[in-house]
Formats: sequence, structure tokens, C-alpha cells
Amino acid sequence: MGEKDVRKWDKASKSFDAFAASDEKRFGSYKTELFAKCRGKTLLVAAGTGLDFQFFPDGLDITAIDFSPKMLEKAREKAELYNKNHNGDLELVEVDVHALEFADGTFDTVVTSCTFCSVSDPVKGLKELHRVLKGDGQMLMFEHVRPTQFLLGAMMDILTPLVRNFGPELNRPTADNVRAAGFKITRDFNIYLDMVKLFEAVKA
Repeated sequence: MGEKDVRKWDKASKSFDAFAASDEKRFGSYKTELFAKCRGKTLLVAAGTGLDFQFFPDGLDITAIDFSPKMLEKAREKAELYNKNHNGDLELVEVDVHALEFADGTFDTVVTSCTFCSVSDPVKGLKELHRVLKGDGQMLMFEHVRPTQFLLGAMMDILTPLVRNFGPELNRPTADNVRAAGFKITRDFNIYLDMVKLFEAVKA
């Protein structure tokens, strides 16, 4: 990710919690169900301000990464609360998903949450996740994607050049990108309008 991306998300950190609050209430139960499948050493990609920490089960060993230092500053208090109240071991690390500083096969579980609508080179980032995931590991994804319905998809295509200046891309073919990075999707579950989806994947 470039400096422009870092500045964009550093700026977004100021209002991120307020902006995302309604979605967290709306979709929190889906995240809780998905994240309950975490096992072993877990990597959370794009931790943001830490809003997703509350949806993880107790006692996990989590490495939560983000490339935005301002996002991680906001996430620090929530990480401390998870470790204190949920008997967890959640560590924050500033790193870019395009160039992860972890050895091959480090993690048992990789989790993403509205991540790959924002990564500048999604296939490259997903290939890095493929590399650091163990051979028998799993990837759990809660993602905003381009709808396959024609009118909705066209609308997202039109809006994306405007929205990308201050937020995510709205028309990412994330399922195709996941497969292109070497994963096999084992579950593809629609939550809302074929636009908010859950994916579960393993190494192909």
C-alpha cells in the first residue's frame, strides 16, 4: 500500500467507529458465528480500530495487523479489553498485507473483515495470506463484494471511482480473487443482496 492509502485510512480512523457502528450491530451475529470457527494461531487482517475484536471467542492467540498507525492507535484499548475480559492473547502489528513479515505456514486461521474491498492489489495480498497459512489451515472472510445482479453491480461500478477516494472499492470480484490466489472456497454464503458475503476457504 502506498503513502496515499496510509493517509486515507489514517484520516478515516477519526470517524471510523461512528461510521461503522450500525453495521456492527446489523452484522455482528454473522461475524460471531464465523469467528467461532477460529482455531490455533489466528491472523486478523486489517484490524482497523478493533471493532471486530468483540466477535472473537475467548482465549484466542490473535495477531491483528493493519498498515495504518492511526487505526492501530484506536485499536489498542479494544485489544487490551479482549485480553483482559476474554482471556486472550491479542497482539497488534503494523504491517502491509502485501508484504507480511511472517514465516511460511505460521497461522492456523486467517480472518478478514471487509478487508479486500480496500487492499490495493487484492490477489497479491491474498497470495501472502496463502503463504503464511498452514497447509491444513483455514481462511474465514466477511467481505463486501461486487453484486452479481446486473443493476446493483452496475451501480457499484459507477460509485466506486467516487468512493475509493475516502473509503473502499465497491466492485471487487473477491471470490475470483480468492481462487486466483490459490485457495478453494468451501463455503459461499450471502448475507445481504449478494453484496455482503461470508467465505470459508482452504488451500487448493
